Amino acid sequence: MRKLAIPVIATLLVTLAAQPADAGGYGDSSKRLREAVTVTGVTEHLRAFQKIADRNGGTRASGLPGYDASAAYVTSVLRKAGYRVTEQKFTFPFYRELAPAQLSQVSPASVVYETHTFDYSGTGDVTGRVVPALNNVLPPTAEPSSAAGCAPADFTPASATEPQVALVQRGGCDFAVKAQNAQAAGYDAVIIFNEGQPGRQELLTGTLGGPVTVPVVGLSFADGSALDAAADAGAVTVRVRTSTENRAGASTSNIIADSRGGDPDRVLVVGAHLDSVSVGPGINDNGSGSATILEIAEQIAKLKIKPRQQLRFAFWGAEESGLLGSEHYVAQLSEAQRETIFANLNFDMVGSPNYVRFVYDGDGSDTGTAGPAGSGEIEKVFTDYFTAQSLASDPSPFNGRSDYGPFIAVGIPAGGLFSGAEGVKTAEQATEYGGTAGQPYDPCYHLACDDITNLNKRALSELGDAAAHGVYTLARTKDSFPAPAPTVAAAKLAAQGGHEAR
Repeated sequence: MRKLAIPVIATLLVTLAAQPADAGGYGDSSKRLREAVTVTGVTEHLRAFQKIADRNGGTRASGLPGYDASAAYVTSVLRKAGYRVTEQKFTFPFYRELAPAQLSQVSPASVVYETHTFDYSGTGDVTGRVVPALNNVLPPTAEPSSAAGCAPADFTPASATEPQVALVQRGGCDFAVKAQNAQAAGYDAVIIFNEGQPGRQELLTGTLGGPVTVPVVGLSFADGSALDAAADAGAVTVRVRTSTENRAGASTSNIIADSRGGDPDRVLVVGAHLDSVSVGPGINDNGSGSATILEIAEQIAKLKIKPRQQLRFAFWGAEESGLLGSEHYVAQLSEAQRETIFANLNFDMVGSPNYVRFVYDGDGSDTGTAGPAGSGEIEKVFTDYFTAQSLASDPSPFNGRSDYGPFIAVGIPAGGLFSGAEGVKTAEQATEYGGTAGQPYDPCYHLACDDITNLNKRALSELGDAAAHGVYTLARTKDSFPAPAPTVAAAKLAAQGGHEAR
């Protein structure tokens, strides 16, 4: 663990070491809450989310009726449990895909590629010659190094008389920057392919963060690098087709629920995003996190647990559009309000079918990027809990890809759990956790099949218990984290546009 030269953190570490593991280092056992938070209770909420999606076109995306119904359901449950609930409305640029993207090579051979539309892509049907960016890094280096398309000069100016399609590698800057630079250079469509290192080889998907007017689609590294080589060897023509809806000024909301007890000058924000992607019901991503913290909130109220910190359960809107709900929440805080936030816990996917028990690497000791001071201690709450239960855990990069990003950008300690998304399970992880090596943690990630059948009950049980333990522990601790202080690294991460922007 990275040593923090701050007396209060040193005191907290001594306290952690001195207390029994089940107590989480704070002298109060979370066992009663963990026993009350059940898979049955979490699943009841998940089934409610599925019914809402079924009645609303198969989706719970922000800006559509399914999200509004999900927000109404969460509000009703929390008010019945006795929380003070507010709806924080905001507007955002709405996007959805109306038909799956299509990408095929027309000449010199006929090839159909597996592809995906980037969020906020424009609509179009373009047949044109492929022109690779000037600085694609092929073969890729051992560690990510590509900055292809991040500067306007990375693209040869496109033909003024015939359609052309830019082909650019992932890495170095937001996807939006690559697409905008290609469009400014005159290209009629853009293909972004994965960079090529382990974990950066599969079909690339992501968000542009805001509307562009040309079609933008993704490719795997294998397909993208092969297409790049073919285009360097001679003329290659492809057809790119997308069908999307982009709508400015759409309305959505965050649902915020405050406990009636606890110190309002020390607020623990427990968050999960409530929205799905537009193509599916989002039952694992992120119905699982939302249902888990909703069940925790209910059971804390039923058990009459009295938190020392005020508890604030937050259900974020428009996360799938780029962390927009949590960004709006943090941006609206005054400096005085921000200073009252003790810590943020984030639960984004805790039921993945091929799961791993991931803990956000708050101290950066495993993945290289640390959160604000105190984040390492939050990580330790979870890793110590799993150790006490004789359960392994793996570190997850603290890279700002979920709703903790806006909090760490302003120096608020954060942490949480994650069961895995589109990443591929390793052989070592399969040996430790079971499941299937070489397959995604969630094979239905961002797809229509992310429904009530796309869950692992053991994951819900193990990560749900850990989430309950973490909430209880931080809600009850007498100790403090340092005062928030913005960090350059954290602010840079959050400024990347969040969820899958790079």
